Amino acid sequence: MKVIVVGAGEVGTYVADRLNRHHDVSLMEKNQERFNQIDTDKSLDVLTILGSGTDPEALKRAGVEEADLLVAVTKNDDANLLAALLAKQAGVKRTVVRVESRGLRNKEVGQLLGSADSHLMIDPDEEVAQDVIRLMEYPGALDMVHMGGGEVVIIGAKLPPDAPFVGVSLEQLGKDLEPDWEFMIASITRQVNEDEEKTLIPRKNEILQEGDLLRVICKRRSLRDVIRRLGIERDMPARALLLGGGRTAQLLAESLVEKAVDVAVIEKDPKRAEELSASLKHALIFNGDITDVDMLEEADVGRQDIVVALTGEDDANVLACLYAKSAGARLAGDSNGASTPKTIAVVHRLKLLDLLDTHDVGATLSPRTATANSVLRFVRSGDAAQIATYLHGDAEILEFAVTDTSQCEGKRIADAGFPKEALVGAILRDGKPQIARGSTVFRDRDHVIVISNPEFAESIGQLF
Repeated sequence: MKVIVVGAGEVGTYVADRLNRHHDVSLMEKNQERFNQIDTDKSLDVLTILGSGTDPEALKRAGVEEADLLVAVTKNDDANLLAALLAKQAGVKRTVVRVESRGLRNKEVGQLLGSADSHLMIDPDEEVAQDVIRLMEYPGALDMVHMGGGEVVIIGAKLPPDAPFVGVSLEQLGKDLEPDWEFMIASITRQVNEDEEKTLIPRKNEILQEGDLLRVICKRRSLRDVIRRLGIERDMPARALLLGGGRTAQLLAESLVEKAVDVAVIEKDPKRAEELSASLKHALIFNGDITDVDMLEEADVGRQDIVVALTGEDDANVLACLYAKSAGARLAGDSNGASTPKTIAVVHRLKLLDLLDTHDVGATLSPRTATANSVLRFVRSGDAAQIATYLHGDAEILEFAVTDTSQCEGKRIADAGFPKEALVGAILRDGKPQIARGSTVFRDRDHVIVISNPEFAESIGQLF
């Protein structure tokens, strides 16, 4: 499939890279300096085009007349919509458009882009805000995805030393879970050496180790038990401090206030701080720099339940989270019952992930993956009903629907031809989840949850 991605920011480059694994991708960027950066980036193996998505001639150079899909993800709503309309006019059947304005996310604008199955509107800020909300409820979890209509949950967490899972072999775990498994270890991401980590689709001889990043597929009703075995908590925070008052922070603050969470926000720009004070009536707004220690102390950073760093500056986000941890530890040393705040950092440069892991910053999120999941789900809508990608670990979670024409229908999982790099984790049958076994037989209308290395996703889709 031929794909054009308009806008080579953090979202556009990540989406282009993910799509380029299986499709022919052109990436457009109108800013000369940014174009030079991506054009010389050897890790990004796509066709780069200098030009705007609103310029018909530039679109032609990108191959719009042969394109099957256009993804417009610049930070300008109007430019994204115009690029999509020009693509439609040139014969492109499907479009994905980044639209932040709530006023433009309506039926009338959608009708301009065609039928509901031919276009998708996305909002990375809203996606990130919703991801933060999910992680707040489970401090210690790195990510959480709901599939199968919400009946199946995939949770990711790094095992602390005292987690009940540590030292357990998967063979023994399987025996303990017989006969009706409630969950399955879907993948293990393990540090091989100082500079390398490896993601494994585990087999029964694996022994779980401290520091392993696990992804566990479980029935929704068993989530509490899985949380306990992972050695993490479940507790919605009472106090939250948001560092940075951008659009994501505002969306998040609005949701938290509705949940009766005590919310404070630190925003550097005085004008923006005034706007937030006017719109967030039940939140406390500070005007200051999140890297200013005095400002953080004034906001009582060490006594917060959770601190979320949401600015566009990765370095500031990291430093502020580290200070929040140290401030909490200092208070915990001085007072019985005190605990360090949990932290979540929004990161834009993925190379910082190792630093964050080393210093136990907490969960990390990125607009890149939030958007990529939506785009990939739309691109693969012919086979995968849902898809999730991750910052940590090279794995994808996919949900497929079995039909009476699927190659796998009527076959046992063990005989269906899945590559060894993939694992069928769960099946939703008649609205009820079950953890998959090798002897499980696929039936028409089953929804199947599969974890796989990305390069095998397309071939797995062919089985359905």
